[in-house]
Amino acid sequence: MGKIAIVTDSNSGITQDEGREHGVSVLPMPFYINDVMYLEGITLSQEEFYERLKSDETISTSQPSPAEVCGLWDNLLNEYDEVVHIPMSSGLSASCDTATMLARDYDGKVEVVNNQRISVTQRQSVLDALVLRDAGKSAAEIKAKLEEEKMESSIYITLETLKYLKKGGRITPAAAAIGTVLNLKPVLQIQGEKLDAYAKVRGKKQTKRIMMKAMQEDWNTRFKQYVESGEMCLQIAYAGNKEEAEEFKKEVEAAFPGMDIHMDPLSLSVACHIGHGALAVACSKKVTV
Repeated sequence: MGKIAIVTDSNSGITQDEGREHGVSVLPMPFYINDVMYLEGITLSQEEFYERLKSDETISTSQPSPAEVCGLWDNLLNEYDEVVHIPMSSGLSASCDTATMLARDYDGKVEVVNNQRISVTQRQSVLDALVLRDAGKSAAEIKAKLEEEKMESSIYITLETLKYLKKGGRITPAAAAIGTVLNLKPVLQIQGEKLDAYAKVRGKKQTKRIMMKAMQEDWNTRFKQYVESGEMCLQIAYAGNKEEAEEFKKEVEAAFPGMDIHMDPLSLSVACHIGHGALAVACSKKVTV
């Protein structure tokens, strides 16, 4: 059995320290603040980022350079026989397509997984890859299994403000203005590839009810067989509002008794598009071997 390295990016929520702990290489996502490049978790912390965001500084996202990606793969292949690379969803970033193109020059030694995950669900894919590797699966088999089950996850997310969706051109200035006046909060969903609208309700309290109701519906229909076999996991993510997220976690625990819920801050390259105060509830099917 060949030695297999697992690679992901910081959109998974896996920190550099956690990566070392799990034996996973984590590519830091680059982003720019006032045209200066920062690397998530390396040259800028979560706390510093939100201070800059609140100050209305110009923030934009990027993707790891081809040289950085290939440099990491080359180093790993000095020690490992194969690499499984798990980037964020191809529907949300070009980094997956870039990695797929670069992998063509590696004669099958690098497998790029396009399994449409982001944040806590992407993190679960990385943990799944470790389970599959330890069970003796090849890099190609790990990729095939993760892509086969890519739709077996669900995310619902609500935002504190529509300001950043407006900035990114995802909603019109008029819609943002009306939403602000009426205290309308969007509930968005990720069911695979892209971020889509799910509902628009008045007030944050109501959005949390809507998200939990949607998750319970998924739990009782789409994922019922996996729930019954103990293969589902629940997750929460947040954007700089840890105390609010802790309270939300208690509500989710009450609605899903007995479930162990993992909670992570959203990656900074996601947070800059949705702003401070976002909350998300997610679920993923764990792989079985």
